[in-house]
Amino acid sequence: MTKKEKQYLEQELDRLLSMESIQAMDEFIQHGNVSCLIHCKSVAVLSYIFACKLKLKVDRAALIRGALLHDYFLYDWHDKNKGFRWHGFKHPNFALNNAKKNFELSFIECEIIKKHMWPMTIIPPKCKEAYIICLIDKYCSTREVMSGIKYKLLRAGT
Repeated sequence: MTKKEKQYLEQELDRLLSMESIQAMDEFIQHGNVSCLIHCKSVAVLSYIFACKLKLKVDRAALIRGALLHDYFLYDWHDKNKGFRWHGFKHPNFALNNAKKNFELSFIECEIIKKHMWPMTIIPPKCKEAYIICLIDKYCSTREVMSGIKYKLLRAGT
């Protein structure tokens, strides 16, 4: 990644992460002990690096923004008594509806948010940015879950 690409990523993240509406995601746990905000930031950074390293022609602003908002569902999905069953299938629509209330979204950003759980969401993405987020989201999610399992196993062994 070039210095210019890195600088662009940092500026976009600083601008977006300064918004209170995006900071609200830090109140909700996504995987293990990782908040939705930290998870989405990881997906944004790694997706951007992935696109840069492969020299993919993508809308980089939409890639970063869509990644930051892909899990903007704003509820504790771990509480099954509150009706959040089937979270894996339903949360993209909750995230998209919440994002539309607070932001003007491009087609690409909507595709990223709505389709980031593909193939669970059946209909495939219509843009490469959404495919990138699908891939990187699964990588980050797996890494976060496995890290939590490793931590629990290490604690159990002591």
